[in-house]
Amino acid sequence: MRMYDVIVKKRDGQELSKEEIEFFVDGYTKGEIPDYQASAFTMAVYFQGMTENETAILTQAMVDSGETIDLSGIEGHIVDKHSTGGVGDKVTFIVGPLVASAGVPVAKMSGRGLGHTGGTLDKLEAIPGLQIEMSKEEFINNVNQHKLAVAGQTGNLAPADKKLYALRDVTGTVNSLPLIAGSIMSKKLASGADSIVLDVKTGSGAFMKTLKDSEALAREMVNIGNNLGRNTVAVISDMNQPLGFEVGNANEIKEAAEILQGKKVEDLRQLSLEIASHMTVLAEAFSSYEEAYQTLEENLENGKAFAAFRTFIEAQHGDTSVIDDLSKLPSAIHAIEVIAEKDGYVSAIDAESIGIAAMYLGAGRATKEDQINHGVGITLNKKIGDSVKVGEPLVILHSDNREAAESVKKVREAYTISSERVDAPTLIHKIIK
Repeated sequence: MRMYDVIVKKRDGQELSKEEIEFFVDGYTKGEIPDYQASAFTMAVYFQGMTENETAILTQAMVDSGETIDLSGIEGHIVDKHSTGGVGDKVTFIVGPLVASAGVPVAKMSGRGLGHTGGTLDKLEAIPGLQIEMSKEEFINNVNQHKLAVAGQTGNLAPADKKLYALRDVTGTVNSLPLIAGSIMSKKLASGADSIVLDVKTGSGAFMKTLKDSEALAREMVNIGNNLGRNTVAVISDMNQPLGFEVGNANEIKEAAEILQGKKVEDLRQLSLEIASHMTVLAEAFSSYEEAYQTLEENLENGKAFAAFRTFIEAQHGDTSVIDDLSKLPSAIHAIEVIAEKDGYVSAIDAESIGIAAMYLGAGRATKEDQINHGVGITLNKKIGDSVKVGEPLVILHSDNREAAESVKKVREAYTISSERVDAPTLIHKIIK
């Protein structure tokens, strides 16, 4: 078989066979197929697309290119969740304990952040002592005993995807639905869960800016998961403003802990219950979504979910006293108010600009080498639909820099204040099964 023939076949819009796709993935991973031919192939896919069957085969081939996590030692039906990324997205820290409180095992492999804010692991490390590196035996034991563990991803999950993504990043072929979906799902499938709930973000702070594109990506990923034997559901949720009121690392842990203690932050609470309900139904812990939602909502109120959070932190050697006294979490030196310059109503918040403002403070990384500052971040005082008066604080910047001029500028760019009141955006746009 020649790579030239595979490229030409896809260029001409024909469907590739399983053998041809596996030939490409295997050869490129091993360095036997050069970058220039792989670039031609990804450009052909960019313009011609892939069938549902081709995308599933490509994804499985990328899974098979490296290690897969064997979770057979875990008792019960393992569920996982994945978010396509947003600003203020601390849902994992609420959903994990919620699902665990229903007796369903959550074995989560997570990564670090590059860009707007820290990733899941960065945020968890705001809790003093908490360890995200552990042996496979400890990981499995924690899930069996406590129904929840979160660890760093192994370096050799889906190496074909890592190599292919780096190529796509410099050849203008990132925005190809089959390649995006295959990239995300290859790592999820290699992580070993039985079922997956995807939180696909849409809007100004999301990878996919339009609902149409977000729905197309969600359908592509759900098809891959179901074709490869994993029950998969996608929730398309809004990211036209940050989720909740906190953006950063320690302050996102703080807000998650408050939700688990019964605080009513409506968008964050609703989305967490939505995702957790679908996860527990996939695991067959409940016979219906309605039953799951009601029980999980009760577990927020009666303390069961918070108890699961505490147990998780303790099992991973974290200091549980910081969630009893949230003032013990890392904090910044300065609190800088960014005030409204006119009366009116908040009609738009560019979530991406808020994320960038947080990154400038040190809450995220511009490069892989940057160090996360766990104590800095942003608290939103006003969200879309809220009324504002001149001099009222729109946000508070938690900063170790007295001026934080770049962050102040980005926040001002993010907020639009109009004379007419607008409704808050719809939070959950669609469920794809």
